[in-house]
Amino acid sequence: MNSRYLAGISLAVMAVGFIITLFLPDTLLVKIIQGGFEAGLVGGIADWFAVTALFRHPLGLPIPHTSLLTRNRDKIIRSLISAMENELLNKESIEAKLRHFKLFPFAVSAITRQLGKKTIRRELIDLVIPPISRIPLEPVSRFIASGLADYAQKADLQAAGNKVLAHALNERYDEKALDHILTQVHEWALRPASRDKLGEIASEQLENINLGGLKGFAFQAFAGMMNAESLGGILQNILLSTVSNLQQEDSEYRESILREVRVQLFQVVDEENNWDRIKDWTRATLEGEAANVFMMERLEELRGLIVGMLERERDSGGRHLFIMYRSIIRDLSKDQEKINAWEERLLQGIIGVVGRNHYRLGQLVKENLDQMDNDTLVHMLEEKVGNDLQWIRVNGAICGFIVGLILTVIQLLVA
Repeated sequence: MNSRYLAGISLAVMAVGFIITLFLPDTLLVKIIQGGFEAGLVGGIADWFAVTALFRHPLGLPIPHTSLLTRNRDKIIRSLISAMENELLNKESIEAKLRHFKLFPFAVSAITRQLGKKTIRRELIDLVIPPISRIPLEPVSRFIASGLADYAQKADLQAAGNKVLAHALNERYDEKALDHILTQVHEWALRPASRDKLGEIASEQLENINLGGLKGFAFQAFAGMMNAESLGGILQNILLSTVSNLQQEDSEYRESILREVRVQLFQVVDEENNWDRIKDWTRATLEGEAANVFMMERLEELRGLIVGMLERERDSGGRHLFIMYRSIIRDLSKDQEKINAWEERLLQGIIGVVGRNHYRLGQLVKENLDQMDNDTLVHMLEEKVGNDLQWIRVNGAICGFIVGLILTVIQLLVA
C-alpha cells in the first residue's frame, strides 16, 4: 500500500477512534483508549503539519516557516552543490578512486573481448576503409612537396656532399667506376662492327685534311696506302692497348686520371653556388606541376594498395589484425615499467582534466535544478523521499497513541 494512503488512514483511524470513545460509557478502559486515540490524533496531525510544511503551505494557508523547500530553494541548492563538491565528490576522493583503478588491464581486457569477435573486426575495418578512400590527395601532395622543399632549403647539402664523397673515395668507388667504364669500352672495341666504324670515321677525317708541300705529299701517299679496314684495325689496337694500360693499377696514366677526377669532384662539392643552384632547382621542381602529378600518382597507388590490403583482411575476418594486436599487447606486457609510466601519464592527464572541470559538476546540478519550477522540484523530491516522510506521520500517530495510553494510565493512577 502507498505510504501516503497509509498515513492518511492512520490519522483517520485515530480521529474515528477518538470520536467513537466520546459516545462510549465512561469506564476506565474507555478513558485509557480515549487518551491513546487523542494523543495519536494530536501526534498524527502534528507530524502531518511538519511533513507538509517541508514542501508547501498546509491547507494552502501562508503560515510562517512553512513551504520550507520553496522558500529556501537557493540556499538548499547551494548547500547541495557545496556538499557534493567538497564532501561527496571532492577532488581528493575522485583522485583516490582513480589511483586505485588499473587502466591498462581494464583496457586490454575490454579491447581483447571485442577484437576476439570476427564481426567486430570486420566492422572496425569497414569503418577505416571509407575515410582512407575519401582522403583528398591534393593537400597531402602539396604538404609533402612543401615539406621536402623546406627540408632541402634548410639542409646542409654541402656537408652531406662531403660525407658522401669521402665515403665513396674510401670505398674506392671512383676506381670501380673507371674500371667499369674501361671494361665497357674494351668490350665495345673488340667488336668487328666497332673496328669498322672506327675505320670509317678515320677515313672520312683523313679526306678532310689538307696539307701543302712535302708534308702534304707524304701524307697523301700514306693515306693512299691505308684503307678503312686498315685504319680501323690500327685504331682498334691503339684503343685496346690504351684501355689495357689504364686497367693496370700501377699505371701512371690511370693514377693521373683518378687524381684529376678526385680534384674535380672536391671542387664541385666545395663550390657553394652549386648547392644553392641545386636547392633552387629542387624547390622549383618539387613545387612544380609535374612533381605534383607524380606525387599524386604515387599517393593514389599507395592508397589503392592500402585499401586492397584492408579489403582482403576484412574478407578473411581480420585475422592478421588480431594477430598484430596480440603481438603488440604481448610485447607491451613484458615491459612493466613502460606500462606503469603510460598509466601514470594517462592518470595525471585524467586527474588534471577532473581538477580543471570539477566545478562543472556543481554548475551542471545548478543548471538542471534551475530549469525546474517549484512545483516540479517539489514533485520530484516527494517522489524520491515522500513515501519515507509519510512514515513519519504513521509513526507519529502510532507513537502518540502508545504515549497517550501510558500518560492516561499514569494520570488515572495519580488521581
